[in-house]
Amino acid sequence: MLNAANLATYRAELWLLSPSCQPYTVLNPLAKGAADPRAKSFIHLIEDVLPEMVRDSTHPKYMLVENVAGFERSSTRLRLLKTLDSLGYGVLELLLTPLQFGIPNSRLRYYLLAKAQPMPFPGTIASGLRLWRHIPGHGQDWIDPRMYIDHNDNEMIADEIRDYLDEDVPERHSTHPNAIPDQTLQKWGRLFDIILPSARRSCCFTRGYVRMAERSGSVLQMNEELDTTSTFDRFLEAQKSGREAAVRVLDPLRLRYFSPTELLRIFHFLPTAKTEAQESFQWPADLSVKTQYRLIGNSVNVQVVAELIRYLFEVEGRPTEESDSILLKRMAHDSGTLT
Repeated sequence: MLNAANLATYRAELWLLSPSCQPYTVLNPLAKGAADPRAKSFIHLIEDVLPEMVRDSTHPKYMLVENVAGFERSSTRLRLLKTLDSLGYGVLELLLTPLQFGIPNSRLRYYLLAKAQPMPFPGTIASGLRLWRHIPGHGQDWIDPRMYIDHNDNEMIADEIRDYLDEDVPERHSTHPNAIPDQTLQKWGRLFDIILPSARRSCCFTRGYVRMAERSGSVLQMNEELDTTSTFDRFLEAQKSGREAAVRVLDPLRLRYFSPTELLRIFHFLPTAKTEAQESFQWPADLSVKTQYRLIGNSVNVQVVAELIRYLFEVEGRPTEESDSILLKRMAHDSGTLT
């Protein structure tokens, strides 16, 4: 079992924690929160291990916790806040989505930042305990632009999906390697969230992507000239009339899933196509495509987490560049590369 003595040997100043989300996700109507066995390890770490490390002065000075939206209403969150307060940590809670960082993906997540007192959080003086919808001092609360009739200008802050797509796609007459199978389209096609390469928003991708049609992530319509709704109306009509091979009506839409590599770009593990940076990452040869999708769906958006870490080390009154320099030196020291 994980204990304080083992963790103390790492002398880590920063903990990045992403406990199991299944006990808290709104997609699971039977979620049990703290009573779920998958929540026990995180609770043990916070309530048993961390207090012992504080007593021995081997505790981390900074922490970042990530989980699904919904965690903020859990009893686990209340226990976390109570423990951190008793141990002398200051905390900041946020609900953020990649959309507000210019990334065309809706993935609302709960984040908690913790600092060993008396280190303050810049831009939060006299703000009291609140759930922030932006990083203090960096922008403003994000409001879903779909709440407004004239929302097109607001959506322009996000990139187009096409900036994240693979370049070496097959010709129009070929079958794309990520094409949606006919059987899936026939049975579940009407449930897909279908977007165009010009879209500036996509639904949250989960570990069930390509295995589930609903609420697991968007799919692509590569033909931007055809109207999706009218094409599906014709397909459903042909299907209802018993027409053989009715699914062929959908062929001109060129529907397909995102590839694992494209999702890595959306999650910012890889640079976007427009950066013209070289991609050195390769999936392990023995890793199945199914596992690749599952790993991505369980992951975090790297850019959002990077911005939070940068803010966590930010010092009030110091320029951002100076704070970044301090962060880099600490990271180099922790990795043993700084003498």
